[in-house]
Amino acid sequence: MRMCWRYILFPKCPLLLRITFLDVMDKYSKEKRSEIMSRIRSRNTKPEMCLRRLVHSMGFRFRLHRPDLPGRPDLVFPRHRKVIFVHGCFWHRHGCRRTSTPATNREFWEKKFSRNTQRDQENLNSLDAAGWRTLVVWECELKDIDSLIEKIKKYLTPQ
Repeated sequence: MRMCWRYILFPKCPLLLRITFLDVMDKYSKEKRSEIMSRIRSRNTKPEMCLRRLVHSMGFRFRLHRPDLPGRPDLVFPRHRKVIFVHGCFWHRHGCRRTSTPATNREFWEKKFSRNTQRDQENLNSLDAAGWRTLVVWECELKDIDSLIEKIKKYLTPQ
C-alpha cells in the first residue's frame, strides 16, 4: 500500500486542502497496462518515419536498423560510416518537458531509464571505437525542421 498526497486549490480561496489516498492505483488493470506497453514500438516510430522522409527528401540514401552495429542505429550511411539514432525524449531522458517520470512504480522507472541511458552511452562508445560517427536526433527537435535540416546537412556532408 502506497500513500499519496493530493492538494486541491479552491478557486476563490487560497487555502489548500490536503486529501490522502491510501491505495494509489493505475487506472488500468495490470493486464491492460501490459497490453498497452507491449504495443510501444522500437522501430518505425512516428519520429523515426518523419526523420527518414526528411533525410530522403534531402537526397541522402541510407540503410535501416543494421543488426551488426551496436544499438541497431535507425539510419545507417555505410559509405560515410555515419549513423543517426532517433531518440524519444521520454525513454532516453533528453531533459526537455517530455522527460517525466511516472508517479506510480517510481523505483522501476528510474532503474529502467538509468539502464536505457547507460546502454545508449555504451552503444555510442562502441560505434566510436569501431570508426563510426554518430548523431542523436531527439524527438522534440523534429518540431523545428529548418534547424534540423541544417544539423543533418552539416553532419552528412563531407568536410
